[in-house]
Amino acid sequence: MKEIITTPKAAAPIGPYNQAVKFGNTLYTSGQIAIDSSTGDLVQSDIKAETKQCMENLKAILDEAGFSFENVVKTSIFIADMHQFSEINEVYGSYFDDKTAPARETVEVANLPKFVNVEISMIAMK
Repeated sequence: MKEIITTPKAAAPIGPYNQAVKFGNTLYTSGQIAIDSSTGDLVQSDIKAETKQCMENLKAILDEAGFSFENVVKTSIFIADMHQFSEINEVYGSYFDDKTAPARETVEVANLPKFVNVEISMIAMK
């Protein structure tokens, strides 16, 4: 049975989708951008701050569903400028243990919602 996961501790959807869907023992998150859920504002000070906000939004969703970063098996990272890869990777990597980090792809794209610089989604399993 499909279960919709929502939390006020992560950015509210800006379209016809949910923050996450749990199906059986698998959690699928929607892509998270750097929206601060407490203000509704975009975090745009620098790419590290944007990435941290994305990861904190994802953490809130994982927590709400009873998952953690240890349960993440796959991530997708979409970035507007591949030259920012190392800074994004530094922040992203701080949330995982290198030995058990999930599979991942990182793709440069022309544009992202609200013209942010990074969007991250995850799949987690128990």
